[in-house]
This record gives sequence, structure tokens and C-alpha cells, in this order.
Amino acid sequence: MKDPYQIIKSRYVTEKSVVLESLHTATSNKSLSRCDTPKYVFLVDPRANKTMIAQAVEEIYSERKVKVLAVNTINVKPKPKRKGRGRPGKTAAFKKAVVTLEAGDSLDAV
Repeated sequence: MKDPYQIIKSRYVTEKSVVLESLHTATSNKSLSRCDTPKYVFLVDPRANKTMIAQAVEEIYSERKVKVLAVNTINVKPKPKRKGRGRPGKTAAFKKAVVTLEAGDSLDAV
């Protein structure tokens, strides 16, 4: 898995991930204002490890010269759902990564 676009599949945009991205600009709370490093959430390949994810993010956003400080990964398990007419089914399992960048770095214009 050498191609960074095979490791990083897409940005994962939810309400919680948007809150994580905007923590470094929050001024409403003293504890939130101490978070000076932005965090971004990505969907990644389930076989990728943290160093591969960090290198892929730095390579994809090399024109912005971002520096990855930390990577946290989460394996999301499938949840039971009903298909049509009550038949049992499951949602897809996936892996997501929370990437912490250096203070001052940003991916907002992407």
C-alpha cells in the first residue's frame, strides 16, 4: 500500500468531527481555548497503521506543508440494521483516524 489515496479514503464529516476541527479557534471556554492544534477525521484502509496514515496525510497535503503530530485510530464495528420487510442485516464496518496537526496548520480550503 504505497499510494496515499489507497490509505486515506476520504474525510469523515459529522457533527462531532466538525467540533473537533473547530476546537483550536474556540474562545467560549477556557479549557477549549487550550486546544491549539487542529484535529481532522478521515476514513482509512482497515489494514493501515498509524505511521502509514501520518505519511499519507503529509503527502496528500504536501502543498500546504502540514505536519502530523499524532494519529488516533478507531475500528467501527458493524451495527445490526433491518433491511426491507424486517430481514436482518448489518451496516458496513470501517476504520477512522483522528489526525492531529501542528498549531497553525489547516486543511480548511480543501
